Amino acid sequence: MNDHTIDEETALLAHAKKQHKPTSLPKVQIGIVLLLQLCEPITSQSIYPYINQLISELDITGGDERKVGYYAGLIQSLFFLTEAIMVIHWSRVSDHVGRKPVLLIGLVGTSVSILLFGLSRTFWTLVISRCLCGLLNGNIGVMKSLMGELTNSSNRAEGFSLMPAVWAAGATLGPLMGGTFARPHERFPRVFGGRFWQEYPYFLPCLVASSFIYVSFIITLFSLKETVPKHIRDRTRRFSPASGDITPVDASPVRSHNGPLPLRDLLIYPVIISVSNYMALAFLNIMLNALLPLFFAMPIHIGGLGFKPSTIGYIMGSYGAGNGIFQALFFARTVRRFGERRLFIWGIVSFMPIFLLFPVMSFIARRSGVNSTVWLIIAVMLTLMIFMDVAYGCIFLYVTASSPNKRSLGATNGLSQMGVSLARAIGPVLATSLFSLSVERNMLGGYAVYAILFCISCLAISLAVLLPEKVWEERDDDNIEHSD
Repeated sequence: MNDHTIDEETALLAHAKKQHKPTSLPKVQIGIVLLLQLCEPITSQSIYPYINQLISELDITGGDERKVGYYAGLIQSLFFLTEAIMVIHWSRVSDHVGRKPVLLIGLVGTSVSILLFGLSRTFWTLVISRCLCGLLNGNIGVMKSLMGELTNSSNRAEGFSLMPAVWAAGATLGPLMGGTFARPHERFPRVFGGRFWQEYPYFLPCLVASSFIYVSFIITLFSLKETVPKHIRDRTRRFSPASGDITPVDASPVRSHNGPLPLRDLLIYPVIISVSNYMALAFLNIMLNALLPLFFAMPIHIGGLGFKPSTIGYIMGSYGAGNGIFQALFFARTVRRFGERRLFIWGIVSFMPIFLLFPVMSFIARRSGVNSTVWLIIAVMLTLMIFMDVAYGCIFLYVTASSPNKRSLGATNGLSQMGVSLARAIGPVLATSLFSLSVERNMLGGYAVYAILFCISCLAISLAVLLPEKVWEERDDDNIEHSD
């Protein structure tokens, strides 16, 4: 059972022979989960509009702007690498001690790390702050487990459909926040004209993001209900160094099918094929997310468009807003009409024209500047990206339903998030390094990076077609009642 988004009706999650009358969602608890979901893109994507300019100002590259991509990609990748190391452990811990304590720790870790990022004046302090965020934050997997437990097979699609819309809202606010509040001593000199804001020109967007997380922490602390049954949390456990499994001290030799399973028992075909496709989607998407602001920020003569951080923030923000509106209004309808598998494959296919549009824009900008044609292509690209994001909702349903039982939902989501984090650790540094390498060595006229990413997109399609036509039949054992 699993991660991100989607909407409506039993046919999405179970075979026709196992249909249930839809039950209402626990609105207050779902609302808190969505609030926590909102924190993730706000903190992670608020740095996108200014990260490349920050790298340039720290003089890490020795004045060579062509090398900015190497370092920007490395900083983004380190977060996902450290997250990959810890996310499955946080998720498995949440199966035993509860979701709420782990979520609260994650919020504190994220808040502290984003403040440290804003106060960083060297490359290594940037690295430490991002690594700290990845090590202390396992919330992305735990939130998906929480959503899976607050819903059942009759309304899970409806609950998960809200998550992409909320993520999109955060993807709107994050870049807008970063682009608007970066270098406030220049944009708002009357209020932020002091020496502190000149020495730390990127602290304000980090402070705003941290304040939002603080409010979310207070709401979660006092209002979120625990979903892991008390008898599981109260049971005394021991840790087996040989197997790395957490098991009850009074466990019998026969493993309970209703309790949390060891990691090795999760490696079944539905989990493997669902997680593999989730990783492929995340790998392509994170490369696109890392490449897009770099492409927008780099000067026209080296293959970019030369936009300012504020302009990049507005572009990324408009994409997030459009994505949120589309997911909220049309996702459930498109899934009912076309099915999860078909939409997921179409989402993967959409990466191919997206990557092909980059060299087209660069070619036009080099010849005629950033004219109306370039802006039209940007609009087309953002539209394709919105459609591509539908694939997340589809694969979340596959992953969530693939869990062997409900008590292993956290571990299943942790496993999937670990794989996705590894993909996201490799993706940014690979994409941005390929960009810089293509430009430095003039490979395919500086456009080799887009050809390589196009080929990777083709390979991902061959994996997507292995998904079954229908989502795995869910095991409804150990159901939990919720009310608001």
